[in-house]
Amino acid sequence: MPPIKKFRLTKQLVEQRVKDNVIIVTFGNYAFMDFILTWVKHLTDLGLSNLLVGAMDTKLLEALYWKGVPVFDMGSRMSTADVGWGSPTFHKMGREKVILIDAILPFGYELLMCDTDMVWLKNPLPYLARYPDADVLTSSDQVVPTVVDDRLDIWQEVGAAYNIGIFHWRPTESSIKLAKEWKDILLADDKIWDQNGFNDIVRRQLGPAVEGDNGLVYAFDGNLKLGILPASIFCSGHTYFVQAMYQQLRLEPYAVHTTFQYAGTEGKRHRLREAMVFYDPPDYYDAPGGFLSFKPSIPKSLLLDGEHNLESHFSLVNYQIKQIRSALAIASLLNRVLVMPPLWCRLDRLWFPHPGVLKGTMTRQPFICPLDHVFEVNVMLKQLPEEEFGPGIGIREYSFLDNPSLPKQVKDSWLDVELCQEGTQDCSSSNNTSPSGVLRFPNHSNEYMFKTIFSSFKDIKVIQFSSMQDAFLGFTDKKREEKFRNRVKRYVGIWCCVENHTPGHIYYDLYWDEKPDWKAMPPETPEQDHPPW
Repeated sequence: MPPIKKFRLTKQLVEQRVKDNVIIVTFGNYAFMDFILTWVKHLTDLGLSNLLVGAMDTKLLEALYWKGVPVFDMGSRMSTADVGWGSPTFHKMGREKVILIDAILPFGYELLMCDTDMVWLKNPLPYLARYPDADVLTSSDQVVPTVVDDRLDIWQEVGAAYNIGIFHWRPTESSIKLAKEWKDILLADDKIWDQNGFNDIVRRQLGPAVEGDNGLVYAFDGNLKLGILPASIFCSGHTYFVQAMYQQLRLEPYAVHTTFQYAGTEGKRHRLREAMVFYDPPDYYDAPGGFLSFKPSIPKSLLLDGEHNLESHFSLVNYQIKQIRSALAIASLLNRVLVMPPLWCRLDRLWFPHPGVLKGTMTRQPFICPLDHVFEVNVMLKQLPEEEFGPGIGIREYSFLDNPSLPKQVKDSWLDVELCQEGTQDCSSSNNTSPSGVLRFPNHSNEYMFKTIFSSFKDIKVIQFSSMQDAFLGFTDKKREEKFRNRVKRYVGIWCCVENHTPGHIYYDLYWDEKPDWKAMPPETPEQDHPPW
């Protein structure tokens, strides 16, 4: 491997990667290696090779170099651990971005700067080239559409923050001046979040519109020509995963950025997996012990009838999480990885009080909500001590069995299990399958029955149940049951937030059905304001 100094960011190093005067850049540390490889693979699959990755630690630099990824050293010696939002290290990362932009722009190349927690779904360069007069084109957190085609969002109607996870810079006098001033502001005050700093400075002056019908606006110092990328196709975590705005408007999305989510880095990864756009190694798709999945079989009335309100939302979600609870227990018992079902919600989740869905958005009701709307994905994936919480239970995203990366040997090794009422015809505890290969299995079965029957199928890769409603009576061993409960109680999060009540959040409870007086209500006193464990 060449010495580290060969990886210094220089005009010559960038020049080697530039194509049509454009360079696409992201940066991160070793903790984000899988995100970075996903980001790179999407671009190279789209035929784009004019990319560079900034490595914030030597471990990442070496790993990327040996994988053939164009990399440069950012010399910031960041820790290789995950960077929590809002931590001092996070703010340091924020400074790196502006320092990078300020360093690259004077080289004279157009810069498409990206966060690592986003992926490209379509080549954006022809789109960006449609606006040659723009100094800066930025994405935004806008959730209400301002256009219904693929034009730039209407700047007068974008009230949300400009999002610096995806933005394109041309090396003009105005943009170079903006980068320098933004950098100076951030370096002078380490309390300012880089995105807030960018928004403050760019909006210092906003208007008038740039001459011509191009959707650009004069901003910053009155000379900078700014355009706002349409949130329907340069998607946030809300316009893509909650509203599916691009689908409803029949548009092709260019990018998705995992914002508007609630479970840290694990939640971001899980959302990209749900969308089948995250690249996992082959062993992810063929776990030892195999997989367990089930059809949630939700009554139509719970999904569609009546008003969409707190009560109907919680009735729907509670019905599903009770089945997921049984499925987690059976997965634990059979030592299989649980493929989560798609989760239906009637209400959106946000950080602030709202009427259920945001006015003016395209959120459908009901909708398939991301797992992190209800479950603490980061807790589900955490290594919890076994003596206190029992054995770990692996999970996969709801789209897992539809993923083209699922190998043939997994797809072809499948058993359908139909739950039936003990004593009815052909419903007995036996491992005989029907001529069509379906196993009829009694509901309300105990641990012994599960172990006895399913030991015959331990080499089958996927076991799919027709439902989990009343499938399992619980663990025989009280200690095991206690540890399991201790574990899975922590798996669910909160819904947020009701209007005109502080606090406004409501805790989900995986064992809601054991509490006759359970109601979907926010805590009334500080003593009540804690998860149900």
